[in-house]
Amino acid sequence: MAFLTRNEPGSQSDEPAEVATGARLIPRITIQAFCEHSQTAQLVEAAIHDRRMSKVALTTHNGGIEGAIETYKSNPTPNLILIETTLQPDQIPAALARLAEVCDASTRLIVLGHVNDVVLYRELIRSGVSEYIVLPATGQAIVSAITELFAAEGAAPIGRTIGFISAKGGSGGSTVAHNVGWAISQSLRQDVLILDLDLAFGTVGLNFNQDPPHGLADALMANQKVDQVMLDRLMSKAANHVSLLTAPVVLDRTFDFAERDFEQVIELSQKTTPVVILDIPHTWTSWVRHTIATVDEVIIVAEPDLANLRNAKNLSDTIKALRPTESEPLLVINKIGVPRRPEIPPMEFATSVECRLLGQIPFDAATFGTAANNGQMLAEVSANNRTNEVYRMIGMHVTGRNTPERATSKASSFKLPSFLRKRA
Repeated sequence: MAFLTRNEPGSQSDEPAEVATGARLIPRITIQAFCEHSQTAQLVEAAIHDRRMSKVALTTHNGGIEGAIETYKSNPTPNLILIETTLQPDQIPAALARLAEVCDASTRLIVLGHVNDVVLYRELIRSGVSEYIVLPATGQAIVSAITELFAAEGAAPIGRTIGFISAKGGSGGSTVAHNVGWAISQSLRQDVLILDLDLAFGTVGLNFNQDPPHGLADALMANQKVDQVMLDRLMSKAANHVSLLTAPVVLDRTFDFAERDFEQVIELSQKTTPVVILDIPHTWTSWVRHTIATVDEVIIVAEPDLANLRNAKNLSDTIKALRPTESEPLLVINKIGVPRRPEIPPMEFATSVECRLLGQIPFDAATFGTAANNGQMLAEVSANNRTNEVYRMIGMHVTGRNTPERATSKASSFKLPSFLRKRA
């Protein structure tokens, strides 16, 4: 077996994989493998039994590069793709270029090849392929390559943080946050962690019909003692691909936090979960200000009235000032069409706030009331409700993903995937 490593192409690592990587657990990522031989598929499937892969969702498919291209023309790509190819070295780069046209920008790629060619290896690594493994190989070699990507010291966090905040109390920021998180988990089949930051009055436990004995407050009270093992223990499983850190919702004490008290928990969450949803309460404290300044995306949820307009404008201006080099806040208008209520038209509202209007959600007291009382998401109560598509579109945008309906236009609008981005 020849396992080409970055330290010395063409040679084997001097250290056992367990020593080199510290046997760290790989985060909750999704991996899809496209194999041309049944033996390779068996090899990849055997890797899932490694202890380091206990949190990973892995599926195998037939077809190699061509099979992957056909699949991703109409489906979002996972965190990592494993591709087996029997092509000649001079044909592989062109085939990967075609694959890049249907892949999301955040996707990483490991190529399983049959040619031990140092020149090819260097070209693939230089173009951004994460690793090239020469077959036949061992399951440990594959797991070690994945571990090096996602669990090694200094590995970039895999999680994307998305904060939802209401412009006014009762505008529905929590409901939108929870349903968008659900939509992401079901559409992308990616693990989503929802953090309820409103410790006194949070609703994520109610909305998902969960009442765990521990949650976010326990992580915060642990101070510097909180680590990944503890965080995993405090999470509650709400559904397939959905985990929660719930609020205690008790008033026997006050919840006063310093500016950076939530920082460690959020950073730990980013290291292990692909999508982290922050349900931020409608309040203005030093820690809320700091959290909003540091997340990847901020969504302002507002109703179409004057008080919401004023508050949304204040939030928008402040967030832009806090994040001059980051993405600007996005706007979701909620509860449109309340009977007998005069409303500001959504586009006029967005123009006044100077925010991009990402979604419009109609008022539907009966359906949303049923979902809330049942502790269910809207899609569980009414699968054909058109608002589900609004939630899904919001989720696809904030995660940087292309939706299947727009897959045919990926090549003209997509950001080049990491595995074909030239390195300096």
